[in-house]
Amino acid sequence: MSYALHPNGLPDLFLDRSLGRRKVPLALRAVGLRLTTLAERYGVPADELVTDVEWLSEAGRRGEVVFMKDERIRYNLAERTVVREHAVRCFCLSRKDLDANAMAALYIDRISAIVRPARAKARSSSL
Repeated sequence: MSYALHPNGLPDLFLDRSLGRRKVPLALRAVGLRLTTLAERYGVPADELVTDVEWLSEAGRRGEVVFMKDERIRYNLAERTVVREHAVRCFCLSRKDLDANAMAALYIDRISAIVRPARAKARSSSL
């Protein structure tokens, strides 16, 4: 599937470090998605020191949709609170065995399904 442009109605994306710095962002950009990675926003190696609460808050303030592979967020009260308070729209891959190509493919193949809930205030969804 290819897109000439970022889908209409989909806010800019923010990618967590759990998706990697290169392969997944490259694949998503190759189909026209606008995104920022944690490493791009905070720099390397500072990105490794940024807490999830900090970058989730920032993504929420910016109105970005978050792509991540960190199922543990649902068990972390501070992170769940930030997601709610800042209306962060999160789409989380829960399988730990996925390589970069598989992760990118899951998001790309489901981008149309992501657009609708991404427009809503705060949503959290697993693919």
